Amino acid sequence: MNKHDNRIPPAKGKLGVLLPGMGAVSSTFIAGVELVKKGLGKPVGSVTQLQTIRLGKRYENRSPLIKDFVPLASIDSLVFGGWDLFPDDMWTAALKAGVLDEHRLAPVRKELEAVKPMKAVFDPAYLKNLKATHAKTGKSKWDLAQQVIADIESFKKKNGCDRVVMLWCGSTEILPEHAACHEDVEALERGLKDSDPAIPPSMIYAYAAIKSGIAYGNGAPNLSADVPALVELAEQTGSPICGKDFKTGQTLMKTTIAPMLKARMLGLTGWYSTNILGNRDGEVLDDPGSFKTKEKSKMSVLDTILEPGRYPDLYGKFHHKVRIDYYPPRGDAKEGWDNIDIRGWMDMPMQIKINFLCRDSILAAPIAMDLVLFLDLAKRAGLKGIQEWLSFFFKSPQCREDLLPEHDLFIQQMKLKNTLRILMGEEVLDHSGLDYYDAEKGTPVTAAAPKPAAKKKSLAKSAR
Repeated sequence: MNKHDNRIPPAKGKLGVLLPGMGAVSSTFIAGVELVKKGLGKPVGSVTQLQTIRLGKRYENRSPLIKDFVPLASIDSLVFGGWDLFPDDMWTAALKAGVLDEHRLAPVRKELEAVKPMKAVFDPAYLKNLKATHAKTGKSKWDLAQQVIADIESFKKKNGCDRVVMLWCGSTEILPEHAACHEDVEALERGLKDSDPAIPPSMIYAYAAIKSGIAYGNGAPNLSADVPALVELAEQTGSPICGKDFKTGQTLMKTTIAPMLKARMLGLTGWYSTNILGNRDGEVLDDPGSFKTKEKSKMSVLDTILEPGRYPDLYGKFHHKVRIDYYPPRGDAKEGWDNIDIRGWMDMPMQIKINFLCRDSILAAPIAMDLVLFLDLAKRAGLKGIQEWLSFFFKSPQCREDLLPEHDLFIQQMKLKNTLRILMGEEVLDHSGLDYYDAEKGTPVTAAAPKPAAKKKSLAKSAR
């Protein structure tokens, strides 16, 4: 195991994981972690647990697991809590979700029954297709935010947690227009006290987390922390923040296929995407307002990856259509179908068809775990504000207002791994291939053993 950089405090004690929204994704995440703790399941899909990271030159053969390279919290240290619009404990919620069957869940029934949600912040203006039965009441949105802050402190004390991370796993809200209350911390706090209608429930949770100085991640396309006021507050309190919208099914395919088309300079005529989904998320997205929020998240990736302004002949006029249909019999077993019309040599037409029969929560659960562990690392490493290096996990990554988000999955992965290398004092990798050549003579060097140090500093630095 690599000795971690001693500038990053080790992950001692318990890590509290607070989840606004404790339905299919959260119950699947929690059940999976508890099964892993007992040696009854494998964290398949988890970058932190299963992926290696190359260090140095290839001939050094240094490729530790990420969890052995950086000082991440262990799975055994995770303690769960959160809020939901319904009072179901995680055993009941998991059975209703139907992602993992009762036989598979039985060994961790006791652990799941012990996790009971706190009453949630609810605003029917932002979530029209759900009727809450377990909601907080308050005189104002400021009052609700103070209740959430008190919940955080109570959970931390009750469970003896050394640190806490909050990760939104709730439903997709209707997207509010940018408003004056979003512009700075003072305006936001005034808006909370005045119960400004432009402040949705997810933003109340984000404010409570960031005001408490804990890391906050947003797994839905909600506006949430992606406003200047909360970015400013995160810088003040030292809170790492990231989002938006877990990259699970269809968008995962888009951010994989679109970079291939661009890399090979293949033209795109049209991309038609449709989804059928039957869980609570599907029910929420059956409302046009919530769907519009999700559609914006799903639609944004192609333009950013393909750069139609730079390649107008190839990508300037493609037709992009996205649909989501609520189909209750499917439950959590989401189906994403894509028809992609492309053009090749001499503009000859071709097609790519994808039928991705996936399970939404099975793909989201490892993302939730990785984000919890990486956000905790970021906090201990002294990183604050927007964590763009975590874009790999999101459909619509949060970034600086003056920049476009990076959507290319492979660039996102390189950014993530290079950030980890930098945190641990290792060289970043650019995969240039220059280490095959002698810096003086330009001749190949045998890769079986380290080459002599190059005399030209600029080449030596770039040969990674």
